[in-house]
Amino acid sequence: MATGSARHVRYVLIACFLLAVFYFVSNSRDISPSLSGQFAGTNTKSGNAPEAQQPVDGSSSSVAKDSPNQAKIKTNYDPSEFPMALKPGDPGWDDLAGIKDGPRMNATFVTLARNSDVWEIAKSIRQVEDRFNRRYNYDWVFLNDQPFDDTFKKVTTSLVSGKTHYGLIPVEHWSFPEWIDRDKAEKVRQDMKEAKIIYGDSVSYRHMCRFESGFFFRQELMMNYDYYWRVEPSIELYCDIHYDPFRFMHENNKKYGFVISLYEYIETIPTLWDSVKKFMKNHPEHIAAGNAMGFLSEDGGETYNKCHFWSNFEIGSLNWLRSKAYIDYFESLDRDGGFFYERWGDAPVHSIAAALMLPKEEIHFFEDIAYYHVPFTHCPTDDKLRTALRCHCNPNENFDWKGYSCTTRWFDINNMEKPEGWEDQKK
Repeated sequence: MATGSARHVRYVLIACFLLAVFYFVSNSRDISPSLSGQFAGTNTKSGNAPEAQQPVDGSSSSVAKDSPNQAKIKTNYDPSEFPMALKPGDPGWDDLAGIKDGPRMNATFVTLARNSDVWEIAKSIRQVEDRFNRRYNYDWVFLNDQPFDDTFKKVTTSLVSGKTHYGLIPVEHWSFPEWIDRDKAEKVRQDMKEAKIIYGDSVSYRHMCRFESGFFFRQELMMNYDYYWRVEPSIELYCDIHYDPFRFMHENNKKYGFVISLYEYIETIPTLWDSVKKFMKNHPEHIAAGNAMGFLSEDGGETYNKCHFWSNFEIGSLNWLRSKAYIDYFESLDRDGGFFYERWGDAPVHSIAAALMLPKEEIHFFEDIAYYHVPFTHCPTDDKLRTALRCHCNPNENFDWKGYSCTTRWFDINNMEKPEGWEDQKK
């Protein structure tokens, strides 16, 4: 009898133990994503099909996936605990497999795209994921003036290691403002078409430039982030990225980063500098001490030399773009109408703002991020660096030191030493 009772007790204890294990395993799936928000040592991406969420404040649906970058990231970490491998030989330089340990910034990739761009943006995503993001799992925001279709969402979500979000641009951010004379704007487009100015007759291109200049960073989805990395369709990243550029920006107090600079077509911006000078006169409080005016002008700001950072690649601070200084600047330019009466591009608009409103130390040239967007290539000049980064770009195609590039000027005004071999690439 006693033996039977003991056996019964053992069965009860075993059953309780199994129930406890089942309960723990089931609930660990719910708590693990919240634990991963600050430090991502484990990839918690779910293998289940993504679940569409309801639209938020006018944006279209977002697709949620478990990832190590789920919450806003605290920045009160000790950088020495998680060193970044910025050059060959640094601890962790060869650690390119698996999910990278360490803090994540509150950052996202952002792409303005149409549904028809799906296969071109798919190529870009693979470039970014393979060279960098598969180890960091940052989010990706896609913006469109039309609703994204199921194919676009399915393809992009399957390729991105972080969360994907899909935003519908409000009509007021992609249309003619009320103060624009439509007939005058149409006449300008016709004249530019006859002059064979690139995109000169395009209405949508002008909406795009105005949107990228003044509205992308104010979209509801973008308000969740502090940093952005702009990615265009059909780009290439030629080299491995061994560190987190977002974290580099944060820890070094950088507000704007670029890889290519060049001269703008003067036919598209004949009065842009006049508008900028008016802004500077009306808002001297927004002009930074120690700025990069020397990058923009050879005569102290009297005239504009047309140099700008190519904005199809940029890594920057969303908080800076949302600052009163930048909003005042954009609204001043917008009222002057040059986005429609001429063909002002977002690249010179962003570049002039950064060069005037930021100390030049807060602008960074990412020499080690090799990049291509038709028709220009940025390929690291130094042969040893290219080898260490496993680059597959042709150094002879590097645009940095060619005559139409402004990168030499950037080095000169910052008293930066040019990399070994730069003179051989001037031709």
